[in-house]
Amino acid sequence: MNTSQRLREFYGFQLIIIEITFALYLFSDISRRRQRNSQHTRRLGTRTYNMKLRIPDQVKHLRHIIEFSDVKCVDNLRMSRNAFGRLCQILENPGGLRVTRHLTISEQVAIFLSVLAHHKKNCVVKHDFIRSGRTISKHFHSVLRAVLRVQSIFLPRSTAIGEESQDTRWRWFKVVTISINVLGVCNTEGLFTYVLSGWEGSAADGRVLRDALSRSTGLKVPTGNYYLCDNGYANGEGFLTPYRGLRYHLKEWERGGGGPQNARELFNLRHAAARNVIERSFGLLKTRWGILRSPSYYSIDVQSRIVVACCLLHNYVRMEMPDDPLEPEVPNETSNANIPNNDFVGSIETSTAWTEWRENLACNMYAEWLNH
Repeated sequence: MNTSQRLREFYGFQLIIIEITFALYLFSDISRRRQRNSQHTRRLGTRTYNMKLRIPDQVKHLRHIIEFSDVKCVDNLRMSRNAFGRLCQILENPGGLRVTRHLTISEQVAIFLSVLAHHKKNCVVKHDFIRSGRTISKHFHSVLRAVLRVQSIFLPRSTAIGEESQDTRWRWFKVVTISINVLGVCNTEGLFTYVLSGWEGSAADGRVLRDALSRSTGLKVPTGNYYLCDNGYANGEGFLTPYRGLRYHLKEWERGGGGPQNARELFNLRHAAARNVIERSFGLLKTRWGILRSPSYYSIDVQSRIVVACCLLHNYVRMEMPDDPLEPEVPNETSNANIPNNDFVGSIETSTAWTEWRENLACNMYAEWLNH
């Protein structure tokens, strides 16, 4: 065997060794890749498995709130299951609330109502609903905007007390709706018809009322109609207040001291009995929505919108649930009488004519009471 043949055999042997070594390397690399892929698949599988556990936990919590019983639903969300379902439909259309990748409409609304009802902090709600704090905050504001968009549905138009009314609380106060301060105006059924929020607590009642009357979409008082108000306001056209310095609040009458001694005391008694509907409305509002009973964690602007949203939802619950479990049954009478004209009271001024009108009304009340 010559030299050239030996060289060819040598290099051929080396080439075979190189090919075998490369094949072993490829096999080793493929094995490592398969191992990494297997580990990654197992990790992904674990994540997928955990996600499958999380979703049922969230659904289970939501079902625990809204599906087991009306009692449970009212305790947690302050409304029955049927009312909750209809609210979700309204907030979706026309409210514009949309299903997201991770949350249904019902879960978004349940989160919002839970915060309003119990004034829970974000860190507590995210634990309850097994969501991140960012998700809770995002969807709380989404539902808040949706509620405010449908305020025309939840705010009824003020109606006058008709001449045919025989309700002893209302029949002396014809063509009237009921108000307290300017944060809220309500009708005889305890439904808010106007809400203004955002003024600082130190602002005088009269100042806030003037602001409400001056707004283009503010409080409207048709000429010939009036609101029953407390003594925080001036007794002028459109706003009927009680007599000062005499018994007024119902608790003062309950403590004894006999019946009315004159026309003005009788007027105050009947004024208080009628205007008590707004006191009860605000009391029920705070009972239903715990977020109104203590200092809020939100900014002033968001707090103002929350107050309006609570009033709107208060109206919705009362319309959807005639037997409100949070309030004892009280007979109410309403009238569908139309407002007589489109002229509105535009200022708050005391006048001799208005004072004399109140005096005549009080005397007529007293004369009838004495005859009976």
